[in-house]
Amino acid sequence: MNTLILLLAVLACAAWTASTVTLRMKALERRAERLERRLGLVLGHLGIEEPEPAGLEGVRELLREGRTIEAIKAYRAATGADLVEAKRAVEAMAAALPGRA
Repeated sequence: MNTLILLLAVLACAAWTASTVTLRMKALERRAERLERRLGLVLGHLGIEEPEPAGLEGVRELLREGRTIEAIKAYRAATGADLVEAKRAVEAMAAALPGRA
């Protein structure tokens, strides 16, 4: 019986800790998004454009050849982006290529 109570207490503590960490992470993500938006506004106001990471021309070449998966891998290698971010960026690059709609 004592073991069961101890186990339930440990599980409750773990659940509380997980929910607290999740809430804190969401708050930090919202704060980071606000800071990125503000930084973008400041850079835009000053007329400063962020330089393109090296290696993106290779990504465009892969897209011209129709090798989308390889382009996503190359984008991730060049930028350090996660898979979802890289996929979205490569899809946007593909849409911006001449001859594509």
